[in-house]
Amino acid sequence: MRFSVFHETRYRYSAPVRLTPHVLRMTPRTDAGRLLAQSLEITPAPRLRREVSDLWGNRVTLVEFDGQTDDFRLVSRFEIETVRPQAPVSARMPRLPWPVEPGDSLGAYLETSGIEAPVRAFAADLAAEADSAAPRFLDLLNETLCRNTERQIRPDGMAHEAVLTLASRRGACRDLALLFMAACRSLGIPARFASGYQAHAESPDEKRHLHAWPEVWLPGAGWRGYDPTHGRPVTDGHVALCAAPEQAATMPLEGGFYGDGVQSTLDYDVRISVR
Repeated sequence: MRFSVFHETRYRYSAPVRLTPHVLRMTPRTDAGRLLAQSLEITPAPRLRREVSDLWGNRVTLVEFDGQTDDFRLVSRFEIETVRPQAPVSARMPRLPWPVEPGDSLGAYLETSGIEAPVRAFAADLAAEADSAAPRFLDLLNETLCRNTERQIRPDGMAHEAVLTLASRRGACRDLALLFMAACRSLGIPARFASGYQAHAESPDEKRHLHAWPEVWLPGAGWRGYDPTHGRPVTDGHVALCAAPEQAATMPLEGGFYGDGVQSTLDYDVRISVR
């Protein structure tokens, strides 16, 4: 599947401000696709711009600015061809829960502090229903969250705590991703947070937004994505910008400004065509 993506982010300020150094995560990952073209326009032009890879393998743009501005604008354009077949997961895996060894190389994706008892019980019940088979548990978790959670659109802010999403049965895509991750980690399945785009509009008015989903590490299969917002696996209809153990490390734009009493207004425009 070939994606053409236009993503404009614009901050307007009530008075001129000085921008702090920013971290931009707007270049798609290429572990499940081939990047054909990409550009990132930044206004005002930064005095320093560097392209690096972060600890988790994401491509990151670091920028610093001089002077003042009352308007900060980013325009990301790219074209990518996705190749992500969802081959069947082998049923020959250890039964759940999986043991977590000290010093595990995937330890960052197995962090369980903060996972509360109701989430652990929810995961344990689904694992029992799946007869402790990891592939069946993951499918069941994906389907259950999609079926039992009222979908919300919340354009900004961090994900709600997993226990709150479980109790309220309401959430945005990032809330479901976090709950899915917590359920998996409570059973020893490494999980990470992915942020990016999907092929089809997700809101009744056809407005496009960033999308989020969880990915898990499976022996012999590597990282596999699940989309509990829609109850289906992640295939070539998804494009990931970032993936990391926590949502905070996947934010597309990270930075701030200096200006006493200044108010900021955010506007964004996402356009996606697929063929």
